[in-house]
Amino acid sequence: MAEKGIMEVARDVVADGTLDEQGVETILAAARERSGDRPLTTKERTEIMGIVRDRTKGLAFSKLPMPLRILSVLLIVAGALGVASGIVALLPMINSGFLEEALGKVTATTAVVIAIAAVCSFVSAVLSFFVGVRLIRGLRGAASALVNMNIAVAAVSLVCEFMLYGIGWLLLFGCVQLAAQIALSAYLNPSLANESSLQAGLRELDTEVHAQQGTLGLADPGEGYIRLDFFNLFWTFMVGSFIGLIVEIIFHMVVVEPGVYQDRAGLLWGPFSPIYGVGAVLMTMALNRFKDRNIVFIFVVCTIIGGGFEYFVSWFMEIAFGATAWDYSDQFLGDIFGGRTCLLFASMFGLLGTVWIKLLLPLFLRLFNLIPWKWRSSVTLVCAALMLVNAVMTLQALDNWGARRAGHVPTTGIEQFYAENFNDEVMANRFQSMTIDPDKSVRA
Repeated sequence: MAEKGIMEVARDVVADGTLDEQGVETILAAARERSGDRPLTTKERTEIMGIVRDRTKGLAFSKLPMPLRILSVLLIVAGALGVASGIVALLPMINSGFLEEALGKVTATTAVVIAIAAVCSFVSAVLSFFVGVRLIRGLRGAASALVNMNIAVAAVSLVCEFMLYGIGWLLLFGCVQLAAQIALSAYLNPSLANESSLQAGLRELDTEVHAQQGTLGLADPGEGYIRLDFFNLFWTFMVGSFIGLIVEIIFHMVVVEPGVYQDRAGLLWGPFSPIYGVGAVLMTMALNRFKDRNIVFIFVVCTIIGGGFEYFVSWFMEIAFGATAWDYSDQFLGDIFGGRTCLLFASMFGLLGTVWIKLLLPLFLRLFNLIPWKWRSSVTLVCAALMLVNAVMTLQALDNWGARRAGHVPTTGIEQFYAENFNDEVMANRFQSMTIDPDKSVRA
């Protein structure tokens, strides 16, 4: 079947503005037939979903039940009042200096959580206002999209409330509100579940066809070497974080302090150094289209990316937490960059990056593909969620460590949690190459 045929099938299926289960099966059948010649490209799958979402707008406002019409008016009023009250409450606190004084009494972690919670409250009010407006205009599908955004905002707000106040009535109220929004989203757009099913089906079909043809993980023609999707980039980060840590530990034991083992991990849990993982991702994204270019070109680009990112991480750690994990001031050209990077270690990043792009990337792509294609999404999402928690808690633990070193007494629930479970001794033992000087951070 020709490419035009698939798009025509998608348009015909949603011609009446709805997408039912039979329509999903019809589009997937056409996609499977088309994939017999060659797999659908990412662009083609995106175009199919664009056609479906553009046509399935939902019911007009006049056909909505009376309770939903009343709800739309209430959402507009509540949203407008929420935005107005937020502005009225915030401006006096800013002008009086009360807000700055209050935030100065807590750690940066607590201040950030409070700020995120406040922003979520404001954004939720804005979204509620426009949900009501779109319902009145009869844009039921568009209203559903905003409700989905509000669901994400509400989930973040719940996490912030738990971190600040623990389990209580406020958290329970937030859970009820979140459940109501999820129910409202499903009701506003009956095609929503079917759209998700179609998108998942197209994604699964794409993975299945590429697995059968031995091209799993490779980019579409003309788009580079590997497909720069979440799956490939996440596992590139994981492998880069692990291998980078091993290389750094060996280098320290052989060159820096012969025979002395030092834990060089960069996260609270696991054998990972995220600076190498992020570096591997950046190099892969930058050089994916140039994998077969001259080795000197690859080396120079990797050196610039590695050195630049190392400088940024050192600067961020110092101003945010007063932390210093390395100082290359005594190395050639190190003093020019304030000890944050130097020619030697930037060149090591260049060497590692060249080996990664030229030799290891194809090998590890095959390793990534050992994960059964039916489990790829589930395994990756679970591991990504765990790594995200690991990274966020690491930043919070470092922040509270620096605050305690500066003399701050833990007061809020989150500060007391880190003081009890990740005290100064635990942190010093985990991050053995790191020193904390609160005077170097911006909070000083």
